[in-house]
Amino acid sequence: MIVEAAVLSIKKGEGPAFETALREALPLIEATPGFLGIEVRPCIENASQYLLLVRWEKLEDHTIGFRQSDRYPKWRAALHHFYDPFSERFALRRTDLSHDTPFVIPGLAMRGASRGEGNPSLYG
Repeated sequence: MIVEAAVLSIKKGEGPAFETALREALPLIEATPGFLGIEVRPCIENASQYLLLVRWEKLEDHTIGFRQSDRYPKWRAALHHFYDPFSERFALRRTDLSHDTPFVIPGLAMRGASRGEGNPSLYG
C-alpha cells in the first residue's frame, strides 16, 4: 500500500465550496481499481489549508489507473480551480514504523471516505 499526500492551499473563503465540490467528485476517484480510501483534513491554524491523504494499493493505481483515466479530467475540472497555488504531491511507502491503526492527529475531526464505509461523505 502507498499513501499519496498533499497539503492543499485553497483560495481564501473557498473552503465550503471546495468541500462541496470534493464530496461530489469522490465517486470519480472511488471508481478507480486499487483505490483504498481518502482522508481530507482541514488545518486548525489556517482555514485555507487541507491535508489530503489517499491510500492506493500501488503507485500505478494512482499514476496510471486514475491520472490517465477518463475520470481524471472531470476531477481536475471540479477541484483544481480551488488551489492557490497548486499543491506538491508525493507518494509514501510503508516502513517498519508504519502501523495499521488509523492516522489520528489530536484535535482534528476524522474526515474522509473509503470503500466499504457506506456514505462517501467528507464527514465519515
